[in-house]
Amino acid sequence: GGCFPCPQEGCPMMGHYADRFPDKLKRENQKYFLNTGADPPFATWRQKVFIQLSGAKKMRGDINLIFHDTEGNTKEYEIASGDLSQDQVYAKCLDVEIDPKKTKEIEFLWNKTLFTLLWARLGAETVNITHGDGHR
Repeated sequence: GGCFPCPQEGCPMMGHYADRFPDKLKRENQKYFLNTGADPPFATWRQKVFIQLSGAKKMRGDINLIFHDTEGNTKEYEIASGDLSQDQVYAKCLDVEIDPKKTKEIEFLWNKTLFTLLWARLGAETVNITHGDGHR
């Protein structure tokens, strides 16, 4: 996550796409990136998520996002867990297994702990997702 976002020419990649970075191939000790997923075809896309909450001032629980693609595939990712506050922006780098070009919907889930008051609610004020190529 320390190298995000990639430079304008992109993050140097290993394997099939390495020839897209000819100047970097000449360097010694060049860092390359290869994101892989758990399931075939094993591709992932680096995305940085920022979430600003609204609602109750502070409570315990967790925030997840579910990515849905046009083919009916879904993947769920935890963004934050524990003490949640509307005063904080939650940011996380994810290697998402859903192709951004095929993403149909991103679902926001907030789960509260059993000890949280029944009426207490949190929602997403804003959700921004930036892809590794700098697009939102």
